[in-house]
Amino acid sequence: MVRFFFTAVLLLLLVGCNNIGLLPTSELVQRAIALQLEQTQEKLNQQLDLNFQGFQIKHLKIRQEQPLTIQNLPAFRVLGTYDLIFQLPKRQLTKLQQPFDVYLQIQQEGKTWRLLLPDKTSKDTEPVWHSYLIP
Repeated sequence: MVRFFFTAVLLLLLVGCNNIGLLPTSELVQRAIALQLEQTQEKLNQQLDLNFQGFQIKHLKIRQEQPLTIQNLPAFRVLGTYDLIFQLPKRQLTKLQQPFDVYLQIQQEGKTWRLLLPDKTSKDTEPVWHSYLIP
């Protein structure tokens, strides 16, 4: 009985150690949000003729990491909040506690991550995902 208990604990520890490298880190989530914001910022600059000088993401808090599979690869839906500071030519604009909901996918070789964005115009039953390499 004791041997069975120690074997079970050892197996749990080994499985836990293998998954640590596959979880998205706060830094990775922050880079994914920045990538998403850069795309949105470009559109806003064009449509509204704004002159954003850049932005900063601060106080990122991950509330939930939900593992799932998208296009036969492991992925995570990550939810949480962050503070956003926009740099404008003569001032800065701060938005506190901005919610985020990002989809991240690790590639087959396990070295790179991608930001997944669902196509909002798709009316199919299966969502069409756009994939962007996270720098």
